[in-house]
Amino acid sequence: MQTIQFELAGDYVELCNLLKLAGIADSGGRGKQLVADGEVRVDGAPESRRTAKIRAGQIVECLGARIRVVGAPQ
Repeated sequence: MQTIQFELAGDYVELCNLLKLAGIADSGGRGKQLVADGEVRVDGAPESRRTAKIRAGQIVECLGARIRVVGAPQ
């Protein structure tokens, strides 16, 4: 499984935007479709909310990729 480290610029990123920014989805619309199709897990549990707030320390899995979300360095 490919692991991607994503650095947050703020407090959180919406799930569908994270999928786009991490390169899993080629657009925000495709990110929303992946969530709607049940292809996304957050911290090991299925996630159906397209705009779920993903924060530092969480792990998102989709299409064989794992996105580890980290906070911006101080």
